[in-house]
Amino acid sequence: MRVAIVGTSGAVGQEFLRVLAERNFPLDDLVLFGSSRSAGSVYEFKGKKYTVKELKHNDDFKGVDIAFTSAGASISKEFAADITKYGAVMIDNSSAFRMDPDVPLVVPECNAEDALNRPRGIIANPNCTTIMMVVVLQPIEKISHIKRIHVASYQAASGAGAAAMAELEQQYREVLDNKPVTVNKFAYQLAYNVIPQIDVFTDNGYTKEEMKMFNETKKIMHSDVNCSAMCVRVPSLRSHSEAVWIETEKPISVEQAREAFEKGEGIQLMDDPANKKYPMPLFLAGKDDVYVGRIRKDLSCENGLTLWLVGDQIKKGAALNAVQIAEYLIKVGNVK
Repeated sequence: MRVAIVGTSGAVGQEFLRVLAERNFPLDDLVLFGSSRSAGSVYEFKGKKYTVKELKHNDDFKGVDIAFTSAGASISKEFAADITKYGAVMIDNSSAFRMDPDVPLVVPECNAEDALNRPRGIIANPNCTTIMMVVVLQPIEKISHIKRIHVASYQAASGAGAAAMAELEQQYREVLDNKPVTVNKFAYQLAYNVIPQIDVFTDNGYTKEEMKMFNETKKIMHSDVNCSAMCVRVPSLRSHSEAVWIETEKPISVEQAREAFEKGEGIQLMDDPANKKYPMPLFLAGKDDVYVGRIRKDLSCENGLTLWLVGDQIKKGAALNAVQIAEYLIKVGNVK
């Protein structure tokens, strides 16, 4: 098994290395790719050093079985043909192909089998907020069809990459030292603030991030469900949170929901409000699962439920989800 990582130096690329090692992924050879700027960088994986190669239009992917790509949509589009030319499965973490009808959009806990039908040799990794939400909602969908979703996301600086995390830390220091605040990665100062915009606005007033949740949820869950999202950048460092309101066709009790979550794959129930136990990003960075709590009936909707979830969006929301797709393909013998 020969595995490639494209975009190794980025936050998700680095997480790929950690996740592959943690899960003892069955690879025999590893090839790292990056931009001309990161080419020549050396990273260690399971005691062995690997040098980053510059990504070019050539035959470097000949012999590669699985390629994890996380270098941005423009790079994924430009190099997709080179990556898949000799049969490599491209598992792409960008937004480039998510809504392409010939590219499956996969969250293994929800629709792993979709990964088997990939006419272009590409499997898309969904947006991080969508991944976390559908993992939690899938067990509910099995009880009763979800008709409507309202969600407010509280997204950490890490969603904008490693440089954004560093900028948030720098901003806090600058504010406390009464220095001018550096603002490069966000529209405004994020320290001591929240910004109700992630990505650019579309004509309907929603941002692209919010429209991703609308469109991707339908595709992953094979559903007509409508999802209205408000995505907000908050000054936490890592792990996203979401407040979710759902309406189902049939009423579901809190007890039914809790039982479904306890049995659900990739979910940890953390719901003991009497003892102040509920998911928080400060304590859940680096965890594999999505944590859910604050489960209660929606007082405004007869068939409604309200819940709170937290997940590490660099891990489950990106690298881990992609690796789990690859593990599924290996398990069913569907790689090359």
